[in-house]
Amino acid sequence: MPGVTHDDAPLLADLMPWSVAPLRLGRGWPTAPDPATLKTRWDALLKADGPDREALFEPTRARTVHSAVPQLPGQPTGTERLAQATDPFPDPVRVLSSPFDEQWLIPDHRLIDTARPELWRVADDHQIFAVESAEGMPLLATSLLPTLRAGRIRPLYRRPGGKEPNLAPGLLDHLTDRLGLTPTPPDVLAWTLATIRPDHTVPLTEDPDLWSRGVELGHRALWLLRRDGERPKLPGGRRPYVRAPLPTSPLTILYDTEEETLHLDEGRISPVPPQAWDFRTGEVRVLEAWFTARTAKTADPGTLAAITPATWSQPWTSELLELITVLALLAEVRSQQSELEIKARITATDLRAADVLPPPETSRKPASVLEHAEEGPAGQLTLM
Repeated sequence: MPGVTHDDAPLLADLMPWSVAPLRLGRGWPTAPDPATLKTRWDALLKADGPDREALFEPTRARTVHSAVPQLPGQPTGTERLAQATDPFPDPVRVLSSPFDEQWLIPDHRLIDTARPELWRVADDHQIFAVESAEGMPLLATSLLPTLRAGRIRPLYRRPGGKEPNLAPGLLDHLTDRLGLTPTPPDVLAWTLATIRPDHTVPLTEDPDLWSRGVELGHRALWLLRRDGERPKLPGGRRPYVRAPLPTSPLTILYDTEEETLHLDEGRISPVPPQAWDFRTGEVRVLEAWFTARTAKTADPGTLAAITPATWSQPWTSELLELITVLALLAEVRSQQSELEIKARITATDLRAADVLPPPETSRKPASVLEHAEEGPAGQLTLM
């Protein structure tokens, strides 16, 4: 990946002007690696009364069981105060809870300190969230709502349905003129993923061949990060398989470099490429963090977070095999990204001369999006 230089490359914050601060859940128990655990936690909360319910909830200054808050956009959950709630368990939603770790969340506004409703309003099958990361990867991308502790979140589209790209007005037209191509919003995001630097500058090029190579790499990274559509596979002979059955409650994860084997206690998965095992965000190995999130018993007894899956589930094995594949393929993309030598640059000065930068202040604010009624506290409608 290109290093930091002083070459007047534009900032991501100017190319994708609208951004939202990360969500702040305020408590860990509304998130879990499987929906069944969340239902058990929800049922335990609603079975408790009075002070017991409040203690289980883990109140903060932003949320208590007496807080009155509206529904999250698109989520038909209850709106009466949790102190009196008898709601059925709401359908959980898939979220990105940490880099490369997809988990489940109870999408109830009453459980979340700072939920960022403006993100929920634009989350759909067309959306891609670009997430600034300070953990070894300057930028992540996901189709899921990101709940991880990271930097600013930049949706690719400002409205549902893939409408109104979150790009500096005039940027696509300027790139078209300089490149002789017709870039799309996903192309710009793909190029950004392939070339962004740790200081969140994005070097642009007017070389159409280089642009096409970078966009191709970026789209491959996008596909691997989003993990939607056709499932990624390593070539035959390199695909990881379960060689010895995984135990029902594995406690340790170890890697044998010589045999390229991942050991979960006595269970074995191979071949696991070294670059998949060594793939890190910051100082943390992704595979170790993913395993720990499903097996560690660190919560205090008697809390909702202490309710965890009793055994290792078969879906986790499938997810682990796919994650190994994704990390191995992403490592290959990373190595190719480092070979991109960006010349014939389009600088921030060029974009200012073309009136693309600075983007107007209105582009840094969310669009007015309210395509359906949203229920406020105690069943009242939200007015916007």
